[in-house]
Amino acid sequence: MLSAEKICKTFHPGTVDERIALSDVSLKLFAGDFAVVVGGNGAGKSTFLNLLAGEVTPHSGAIVIDGRDVTPLPTHKRARHIARVFQDPSVGTAAALSLEENLAVANRRGLKRSFGLGLTSALSKEFCDRMASFDLGLEKRLKTKASLLSGGQRQALSLLMAVLQRPELLLLDEHTAALDPRTAAIVMRVTEQVVREQSLTTMMVTHNMQHAIDFGNRLIMMRDGRIVGDLSGDAKRAMTIEKLMAYFNEEPATAVTVNA
Repeated sequence: MLSAEKICKTFHPGTVDERIALSDVSLKLFAGDFAVVVGGNGAGKSTFLNLLAGEVTPHSGAIVIDGRDVTPLPTHKRARHIARVFQDPSVGTAAALSLEENLAVANRRGLKRSFGLGLTSALSKEFCDRMASFDLGLEKRLKTKASLLSGGQRQALSLLMAVLQRPELLLLDEHTAALDPRTAAIVMRVTEQVVREQSLTTMMVTHNMQHAIDFGNRLIMMRDGRIVGDLSGDAKRAMTIEKLMAYFNEEPATAVTVNA
């Protein structure tokens, strides 16, 4: 479904500030995979996500989604295939628009934007039903401006906006990092719900080790611009925070892939 093949990216090449962000990174995600990516600062997680989203262009390598090479496509041309939820709850929503107006815009992702065409009574009913499934009371606030929502409510709105058109790939960019623990738990509950119900192929970057262990069917570990671990099945289920921290403190000679 997603194939990243031998991706390399260097920032400021040929200068004193040269930094290798990604070095020969390859990863395949199959339809319905929920991959959680962890790693320290500078590991390459955000750069990898930006490359998949089209915000950064690799120096070499290819990104293929459902058989289409999207490597040269900018972000707006990938919008029909890729959706992203950011760390800052305000980034993915328009503060001055109501919940249903934000959803109407998201419903036309990749198409010509128009409220006259995008917001109908039938769609409002659909939005209400979708919001009700989150059990956050947002279905009663469809006319409320997004700026009046709490951070967690706004992030839940961002998540629903991202998945309205069932993207081929959902990118979650540390989307609970700016939230308090209780609110983060609510957003993760909603995340797991929509990913499961729509069988979305998902990649989530996080610094939260517990989330990395508790969620997803793949655990991708990055360090120094490389993928150094890819765990699934029993190997992932057996992972603990202590084991994960110990792994990052080691110096493995080669990447580890365990599917058991």
